[in-house]
Amino acid sequence: MKHPMGWNAMQRVGLFVDTQNLYHSARDYYERTVNFESLLKRAVQGRQLVRATAYVVERENDTSAWPFIYKLSTMGYRVRRMNLSVHHTTDEGKPIYEGNWDMGIAADMVRLMDSLDVVVLGSGDGDFVDILEVLMEKGIRVEVIAFKETTAQKLIDAVDQFTHLPEIDEPFMPQREKNYPGTK
Repeated sequence: MKHPMGWNAMQRVGLFVDTQNLYHSARDYYERTVNFESLLKRAVQGRQLVRATAYVVERENDTSAWPFIYKLSTMGYRVRRMNLSVHHTTDEGKPIYEGNWDMGIAADMVRLMDSLDVVVLGSGDGDFVDILEVLMEKGIRVEVIAFKETTAQKLIDAVDQFTHLPEIDEPFMPQREKNYPGTK
């Protein structure tokens, strides 16, 4: 079965989602949250899903991300978690935290490389260009789904297909209605 965009039902897909990257872009530019179920459907779209992995960074002893992590796992994502760590302390004594999955995402792409025909990256981070070029040299189709406002131009230029996340079906979670005291 041929798809109008060059996809076919036999293609094996791996989805790698940098949740922090997409979360901050959606919040900062749209004041919304990403619908990760719609993202997964768009990434696969009639092809064979080998694995969908969502990478999450959380604060140690902070349970607020647990419902999000549970929801991702019920959608079919394999969730990889990392605790923030103190990167350094400012002269004023303020800790600067770091939690970055870039190397883990790249390593997982390499681990699955022989089992995939298509890699879909959910991130606009230009640091991924080198690993994506390596995958493309191996004959793997590379697609990115992210926000054009926060996606590095070199990433858009390097990949086979870039999709602006707000253009997919149901890209955001429904907004909650705000109930203010004294209103119905």
